[in-house]
Amino acid sequence: MPTIMLSDVNICFEQHGSGPPLLFIHGYPLHRQLWEGQWNALADAYQVIAPDLRGHGESESGVSPHTMQNLAQDCFDLLEKLGISASLYVCGLSMGGYIAMAMLRLHPERIAGLILTATRSAADTPEGKANRDKSILLAQAQGAKPIIDSMLPRLLSPKSLESRPEIVQTAHEIMSSISVNTIIKDLLGLKERPDSTSLLAASAQPTLIIHGADDQIVPLAEAQTLQKTIPGAQLTILPDAGHLLNLETPGLFNAAIRQFIRKIPHEQE
Repeated sequence: MPTIMLSDVNICFEQHGSGPPLLFIHGYPLHRQLWEGQWNALADAYQVIAPDLRGHGESESGVSPHTMQNLAQDCFDLLEKLGISASLYVCGLSMGGYIAMAMLRLHPERIAGLILTATRSAADTPEGKANRDKSILLAQAQGAKPIIDSMLPRLLSPKSLESRPEIVQTAHEIMSSISVNTIIKDLLGLKERPDSTSLLAASAQPTLIIHGADDQIVPLAEAQTLQKTIPGAQLTILPDAGHLLNLETPGLFNAAIRQFIRKIPHEQE
């Protein structure tokens, strides 16, 4: 896979197709392979870019903390190295959604459209921060396995868990490749991320929210609240899908993105 040297790390990425640039940002504790069903399907109409965030997949870890702003800047730096100066569509899942919001905070003029997937705008509550700390201590003491074992059943819908072992296996393999160091750095970044509610409420960018009806990590009610927060935002709810909805229902997920982007005039490179 191609890699590009950024400030202090080599970043591995996928780049497929041509047309309006469409950046996919994975969540925690995942990597770019999460988006295989998107780059295979959408490269006919878009230039699809899917990086491994620093420390994930085949990207180096580097020394910088995994704040949402740092990870967002990595994405902009990657785009610059790839010669992509046009405004682009950004799709982020879970932590990737927080990074997409950080990209909007850094350079709103670069964002032609925002696709927020299985994510929320609020910062961690005190209880949420305490749970991050517990997970950090668990990872330090016992490694990544207990983190993965506790998360995996909550990432997928009951239907996927019961009848789609290939999806369960894919999710497990992706998560199992993430190091303890990266898990801890991600958890610290997630714990300290800013609230983005006011940012999104003031945003003029077209926004699509895609959410799984059976998401156990971010309840559907939060997606519905998010839609009300963002002016003109669309909400697409995918049935029989959990937190990893793009893996579970790729056809519906990809169709929602196509329909959303078709309605938005885009800048030519």
